[in-house]
Parts: sequence; C-alpha cells; structure tokens
Amino acid sequence: MTQFKELVFSGVQPTGNLHLGNYLGAIRQFAALQNSYNCVYCVVDLHAITAKRQDPKELRHQIREVTAAFLATGIDPKNHIIFNQSQVPEHAELAWVFNCVARMGWLSRMTQFKDKAGKDRENASVGLFAYPSLMAADILVYRATHVPVGEDQKQHLELTRDIAQKFNNDWAEDIAAQGFGDMFFPLPEPLIQGTATRVMSLRDGSKKMSKSDPSDYSRINLTDDADAIATKIRKAKTDPEPLPSEAKGIETRPEAENLVSIYATLTDTSIDAVLKEFGGAQFSTFKSALADVAVNKLAPIASEMRRLMDDTAYIDQVLAEGSGKARVLATETMNGVKDIVGLLRNTK
Repeated sequence: MTQFKELVFSGVQPTGNLHLGNYLGAIRQFAALQNSYNCVYCVVDLHAITAKRQDPKELRHQIREVTAAFLATGIDPKNHIIFNQSQVPEHAELAWVFNCVARMGWLSRMTQFKDKAGKDRENASVGLFAYPSLMAADILVYRATHVPVGEDQKQHLELTRDIAQKFNNDWAEDIAAQGFGDMFFPLPEPLIQGTATRVMSLRDGSKKMSKSDPSDYSRINLTDDADAIATKIRKAKTDPEPLPSEAKGIETRPEAENLVSIYATLTDTSIDAVLKEFGGAQFSTFKSALADVAVNKLAPIASEMRRLMDDTAYIDQVLAEGSGKARVLATETMNGVKDIVGLLRNTK
C-alpha cells in the first residue's frame, strides 16, 4: 500500500443496481481519497444477507459488479486494497468480540434497524440487529482513522467510536501492558464530502434515490448507457417555475434542488455557481445541460464496468489479491485483540 500515516476504510453492499446516488454519495470520493490516505475498500457481502435470503448466483454477480464499479471509477488495486468481506474471516471474528462490548440499548436505538425491521421487529434477524457491530469490526479490524460516510451512516460511525472507546476503557491496563499505549483502537473520524451526499429520486424529490424503487426512471444506474442517462434526465420530475438565481430560492422546491445539486457535484462546483449560470432559465434548458454533463461523466464508467464484467477472472483475481493484503492487516489486529482480552491464539 501507499505509505500514508492515516487509513480510510469504506464498504459498499452488493445488493444490485448501483446508481447515481451510490456514485455521488460514496464511490466517486473513493478514488480521490487515494491521493491522501491508505485506502481499504470492501464489498461488504456479509451485510447483504442480514435482511433476507439472497439468490446465490445473483449475489456473486453483484459482488463482482461493485468491484467493477470500484475499478471503473479509478481505484488502484495495486497501491490500495479492494476485496470482499467474506474472504477475510477476521471481520466476523472481531464482530463477535464487539457484540460482547456493545450494549443492547445502543443497538436498539439504531434508526436503520428500526427502518428496516419496521413493525415486525420480532421477526427481524439477529444479524440485522447486530449489523452495527459488524460495521464497527469492518472499520476497526484495520484500525482505520477515517471513514467516508453519508448522513444516513453517521449514527453507525458514532456507535463504532463508542465501541472502540469502551474496548479501550475496559481493557486499558491490558492494552498498556501489551505495549499499545493509551488506546488500541483509534476513534475514526467521518469524512463527509461533496455537495450531493444525499441524492434524491428523479421522480420524487422528497425520497432518496433507491434501487428498490419500482420505477427505473427514478434513478440513473451506473450501468446505463448514454441514451438511457439522457432520457431519464429529460423525464425527471420538475416544477413549472424557472430556476432562481440564488440557493434560497430552491429550498422549498425539492426536485429543482436535487437536479441542481447533481449538476453541481458532477461539475465540482457550488449550487450558487450553478444558479448564477442558469438562473431564470427554463428547466428544459437546464436539463439539456445536465444531460450532457451526466453522459460525459457517467457513460465511460458504465462502458468500463460492462467491459470488466465480461472478464470475471480478472475481477476474482483482484478480490483474491486484495483479500490477501487485507488479511495481513486484519490478522495483526486480531492477534492484538486476543492478547489484550486473554484469548489464546495460534503462534505458529
């Protein structure tokens, strides 16, 4: 890996239909972070089975598709790590330790569990309830210092910090005795970047863009070709008013705010700058410009993803090599955890 002092960890679930929201909210940032941090990027396939049974063939396809997205957006597997979670058993091993550190009350307050479990919480899987402990293990098994997160993941990162702090406090004397100083696990910091950390549906600006929306016109998939991208933007829901010249003029216009935010992020500019350029224009004019920008940015990624998906042997090789690198780091952490907690480990 590149020799930087700090390490970034992030993961993406292989649950199908990667879309513009995944790209702008997460994956787009990953390549840029390579220039400043050691980066570990994970396809979190163990998380994908917490809510429901996945079709095995489709899950394998989706693991490779997320990997293809990482590669197509410019992540370098030679200098950083790309792998899938289930090939590194230390994730699950550390998650069990964290299940014994985390408190039931902490996990019960997680809003994502409440949302996903709904009213039928008694039938939710234990895996869904303990999901945040595994997420904490994903991050801390590499002793990551920074995590790029969207607004919907901030609570889980706060829990990760709580788990790390409690572990450090509970075994403070043992951590010091093993020569690790005042703390074993760092308290990872959030990296919230960019204008559009939360991308909304193209059909309803009050709802987050989602792969589960029944309308394919609600989202731009990362595998969409140029024609599909342009068509979806032209058909995106808007209101009849022209664009304002100031940001405060779109705060109560969710569809307008969403499209302007997408344009700003794709062009690496601000919402104010976009409105200064297009203020007073009709949406037909703005949509045409947005379609051009989106096709220019996204169509090459889609083309490269399709090329990579035709070479599954290469993708599997990247994952195998990345998993080998990841296990070196993860094993070192787990050896330290076992020594601190008092578990015997294989010293051969």
